[in-house]
Amino acid sequence: MIVSNKPIPLNNENGIRDILLLDYLKNSDIKKELNLTNYLFDRETSENSSTGRVDIRVMPVNPLVSDDAYYILECKRLDNHARRGVSGLNYKYIDNGIQRFTTGFYFSYYKLNAMVGFVIDSLDIHSNVEDINYLLKKDFKQIDTTVPLTKENFINNFEFHYSSNHLTNVNQDLKLYHLMFSFVE
Repeated sequence: MIVSNKPIPLNNENGIRDILLLDYLKNSDIKKELNLTNYLFDRETSENSSTGRVDIRVMPVNPLVSDDAYYILECKRLDNHARRGVSGLNYKYIDNGIQRFTTGFYFSYYKLNAMVGFVIDSLDIHSNVEDINYLLKKDFKQIDTTVPLTKENFINNFEFHYSSNHLTNVNQDLKLYHLMFSFVE
């Protein structure tokens, strides 16, 4: 996104999400290149009788199993402010992201979803993941984290991807993937 020289609205999470969705995830050439042609990507889909709206719904279309069989990508901005404090965006990443999956606020048909972190300040992403894990342990004891955010290797030539495992409030296993995209040059 940075290489394309398209202006990125750094203080607007929905604006960044819309560029990711409309210019990339809905682009036929990119979907072919990333082998995503069997998925439909929707923006701001209602969840739980309109109590919440997921940022991006990812629905497998071939074969269509059920209208409830989809994945969720929840997007959050991340910055350098109060990285281990309750007023920072890391806290919101957990409170309005991870926790929405573990409490059932967001539906999880496959027990597998993803968080997308939009890094809008210069920071060490790996250290920031440690700060998120610190907050999970310190301030979110109600979230049963069985495996904290851990470095993964599921995307070739991309360094900042992680996963975490949690138990939901109904004792079901849940895996979350975490992709961290830096918008700082």
